[in-house]
Amino acid sequence: MLMGVIRRREVLKGTGLLLGTLILPSSRVWGAEEYELPEGTREALGESPLVYISPLHADGRESRCHGEVWFLFDQGDVLISTARTTWKARALASGRERGRIWVGDFGRGRSVQDRFREGPTFQAHAREEPDRAALDRMVAAFGKKYPDEWGKWESRFKKGFEDRSRVLIRYEPTAP
Repeated sequence: MLMGVIRRREVLKGTGLLLGTLILPSSRVWGAEEYELPEGTREALGESPLVYISPLHADGRESRCHGEVWFLFDQGDVLISTARTTWKARALASGRERGRIWVGDFGRGRSVQDRFREGPTFQAHAREEPDRAALDRMVAAFGKKYPDEWGKWESRFKKGFEDRSRVLIRYEPTAP
């Protein structure tokens, strides 16, 4: 009788572990293995002033919008700050948590056309970053990275974080 109880518990425990592995999302939150970007992409992220981001639809198609944005390469992720009214923030708020990122400076606005596609690229999982320490790291880095323009933006970033008119979005690289 004792042997039957142990076997049943082992089966139930094993089934629970198997189901948990299949059902739980693959994310650092759950302790899943982190995806490591290729060295060339990491180097480009360390040198480039811009990234280009496109939210992905559920079927994997890119959004029609691809915009250049200032960023911080933070703890292996791309961290941006944007107004809650922008398409990047609205896409995340509507549940589109996947994106594609290209690295490099290929110009701004419409002049870019599709040249950004020449840069290193990767897919990422997006989430709102609520941590004030992340904003503080961004503010310190942006003062050095964008010295000519940062003076007019610093207070907007800080105030926007406080009044929630801006959002920090963290893009965690994912396996292709």
